Order: sequence, then C-alpha cells, then structure tokens
Amino acid sequence: MIPYGRQDISAEDIDAVTQVLQSDWLTQGQAGPRFEQGMAGYCGARNAIAVSNATAALHIACLALDLGPGDILWTVPNTFVASANCALYCGAGVDFVDIDPRTYNMSVTALSEKLAQASTEGRLPKVVIPVHFAGQSCEMTQIRALADRYGFRIIEDASHAVGGEYLGRKIGAAQLSDIVVFSFHPVKIITTGEGGMALTNDPRLGRRLAYLRTHGIVRPVQTDPPEADRSNEDRHGPWTYEQIELGLNYRMTDIQAALGASQLGRLDAFVARRRELAARYDTLLAGLPVTCPWQHPDTNSAWHLYVIRLRRNEIKLSRREVFDALRSAGIGVNVHYIPVHTQPYYQRLGFRAGMFPEAESYYQDAITLPLFSKMTDAEQDTVVSTLTKVLS
Repeated sequence: MIPYGRQDISAEDIDAVTQVLQSDWLTQGQAGPRFEQGMAGYCGARNAIAVSNATAALHIACLALDLGPGDILWTVPNTFVASANCALYCGAGVDFVDIDPRTYNMSVTALSEKLAQASTEGRLPKVVIPVHFAGQSCEMTQIRALADRYGFRIIEDASHAVGGEYLGRKIGAAQLSDIVVFSFHPVKIITTGEGGMALTNDPRLGRRLAYLRTHGIVRPVQTDPPEADRSNEDRHGPWTYEQIELGLNYRMTDIQAALGASQLGRLDAFVARRRELAARYDTLLAGLPVTCPWQHPDTNSAWHLYVIRLRRNEIKLSRREVFDALRSAGIGVNVHYIPVHTQPYYQRLGFRAGMFPEAESYYQDAITLPLFSKMTDAEQDTVVSTLTKVLS
C-alpha cells in the first residue's frame, strides 16, 4: 500500500530522541524551549508555545482570546472537527462560512456577506478561524481587513501549512492574525509524534498561552518577603508556584520536542520535495477527467495534501467506486474532509445539509492522492497509472 501520508524519520532524529531518553529530563527540560525558539525564528514570530497536539493549541488559543459563553466562533465546514470543537470546549457557539470553489479555503466573499448580515442582527463572531487547507494560506490580507472593520479576532489554523508562505512571508509569522496554530501529527509536514504549537507576536498572549497549557500556573520571581511579612515566609521560596487561572495540562514532552527540533532542520527540504511532487502530479494528471488543486498567486503552499476532484459528468463511476478501486490496487487514497456541519453531533446542534453548498459539492468529488516527502517518482507513477486505468 502506498499511503496518502507518511513520516520521514532519519538517524539524526533517532539520535536526538535517544539523547533525551538518556538525560535527566523527559519533560519540562530544555528541549521544549529549544524547539519553540527554533520554530519562532523560522517563522519570524516573537512567541511560540509547544503543546501536546494542535487541538490543544486551538483550545488554549480560544481561551487566551477570552472566548466563552455568549460568544460565537466562525470557521469553515471543510476542516477536521477540531477547528469547530475548540469553540464548544469554551462554552461558546459555532457557525460556519462556506469555502471558495477554487482554493477550498474560507471564501472571503461569503465571509464578507455573512459579516454584513450578522452586523445588522447583532450577532458578530468574536473569533474567526480560517483554515489553510492542504497547506495553502487563506487570503489573510482581506480577512484581516474584515477583522479590523468588524472587530473579531483571528486564529489561523495552519495545521496543514508548516513551511508554507503567504505574500513572501512564512506562515506562522502571525502578522495578520492574533495566533497561528500548527500540527505535528505524523502525516503532517514535520512530526513530533503528536504535538502542536501556537505562535503569536503579542507578548501578553504569549504569556497567557504558556500558563494555560500548564494548569494556569506561573512561577513568580523569587524575592525574600518583606521584614513585616516574615510570618508568611514559608510561602515564598524556590518551590513557589501560583495558579492564576484555570488551565490545562497540554505540555509537550522533551522527547517530542527533540524530535520536532531535529525535523525542523529538514523542513525546507521536506516542503521542496512536496512541491516537486505536486508539480509532477499536475503534469501527469493532465488530460484525465479530474480537477487538480488551484493555487492562489499570493500563496506558496506547503502541500500537506494533494486533492483532486473527479469530473463525474465525464466518468461512469461514483467517487466511492473510484476510491474502492484505488484502495484495492494498493493506493492509499483518502478523503478530506466530511463537512463538519453534516456530522451527527453538529446536526443535533441544528445544522443541516444544504447550508454550505460549496463545501458539500467539493466533498462529493474529492479524493486525496498520496503525497509525502519520501515518496519516489516510481511510486507516484504507480498512483497515476492506476488512477488512469480506473477512470478509463
């Protein structure tokens, strides 16, 4: 089976993890801060906070922006459920904005129209989460302008987009948003096994994200208590910590961080190979009854996914028949994503099929082809030749 995604682990990665396993610190040592500093430097952000997974990063990002009961968060239906669930974890409501039919990202037109209507009805969102689907950035300049006009905060869900670029700047720089979230799941661009990160340029948000991932606890600067307060001196010492907010245990271990820091050294090479393979797919698939991914000229995708759309009016098979035939032939295709608003849980919240037609239309045609940095040209040729046989 040629999988749709696979991690790329080197001897250097293994050595980095082994060094941590042989050290005194398996968690809360120096590997975490080194990984954070490396990623912040790579992206050009001031603060990077490593956490146990991207869902945790989304959750504490919402908390740091004070999302709560009575508030509402907007995201897209074409995403993994975590992009919407993070609002519900905070007791807030959630709604969706339909996608652009070419990029499959949040439609700026749909967002603008929905905001105008929500403004007249007094139900504007507090937070909007654009999702950089498949590694391509959303149109963040336009979304930022709408945020300035309507007063919402922005969390970029860049789980697919580590190493990608927008207007010549690395995704993660957080120049046009409050917080950017990355994922380091094994099928993503780089991996820590499981893991995530939140990046921001706001020092206050950076501090809050850091203590929200650790039970809401801070360690105050140690000073001797004043002479008049010697009766309470046992409260002050090197052991002192203070819980200032209700936080969570979302820390990343040093084992994970060491792997991430090692992988970061090869991030550009990973992305370059993915871009090469994506361009090769574009050429190899020309002439088949499929629509290849369209790229906005302002973006340079990290190519987490390569998603085609079947032109079903030109073929005799259903998407399911094509999918099953490819899987049976050893091609590990997948589908990204079932629209969130059609999930049973969200149906119970009042969402219904037909509410976001572009996302639903996209889903009916989409198939994710294998794409990973260690994929060989021969494996890619096998994918394309098998797809050609199935479609004909």
